[in-house]
Amino acid sequence: MLTLTEHDFQRLYGYIKQHYGIDLSKKKQLIVSRLSNTLSAQGFKDFSTYVDHILSGRDPEMVTAMLNKLTTNYTYFLREEAHFKYLWDVILPDLQKKHARDKVLSIWSAGCSSGEEPYTISMYLKEFFGPQANQWDTRILATDISQRILDSAITAVYSEESTAALPPAWQKKYFVKEGPDRYTVAPAIKQNVIFRTFNLMDSITFKKKFDLIFCRNVMIYFDQTTKDALVRRFYNATVPGGHLFIGHSEGLTKTTCPYKYVQPAIYRKS
Repeated sequence: MLTLTEHDFQRLYGYIKQHYGIDLSKKKQLIVSRLSNTLSAQGFKDFSTYVDHILSGRDPEMVTAMLNKLTTNYTYFLREEAHFKYLWDVILPDLQKKHARDKVLSIWSAGCSSGEEPYTISMYLKEFFGPQANQWDTRILATDISQRILDSAITAVYSEESTAALPPAWQKKYFVKEGPDRYTVAPAIKQNVIFRTFNLMDSITFKKKFDLIFCRNVMIYFDQTTKDALVRRFYNATVPGGHLFIGHSEGLTKTTCPYKYVQPAIYRKS
């Protein structure tokens, strides 16, 4: 395994923190263990040369590949099911009344990874609106920093294990078998999600504000200052009465959070 000097460690985690908000200041061993094989495969003899290359900014794909290695997060369909129960029982009935005239919902899956989250939301929307679903514009904006992971989400091929938490009827209705233990998402669900690259450290300047923002199990990589600033940007991008969902392993600081706490990992803008 290659050696990462303290100097190169500080250069690398400082760059990642500045540009992507990810705090790896206490993750030196994780960086070494997850990147050593990558460096060897790419022909780098040491971390110093690799860090020089990353900091040069000449190879954005190498940067995103590095971030993928360092922030791998296991995900699956219907993760944190309590969120979707609240979505079904409380939020969607409210939005149905609120948007009865324009029939347009604005939903953002921020840090969508390989697509399981926005596709799960889309299934809930299809089920909730039923025969009237085609009368509504419920397209979900799904963003991630990595184009590679978004390409995987757009391809939308998943293992049986990934879909196991979904109701069996939904598995049959919303997936097409591709091969042994391989399933692709049905076109009606695919077409309801718009994938875009987006760095959560950037200003949020989308044309419309959101009824609902999902940003789950993303902020675990951010320090408190970065997290607070991002939550303020989310708040400014949320319509009054809109909601923010975060991961159950995450928490927002009560004194600095502009949202009103609703229940674990669910917040609302007054």
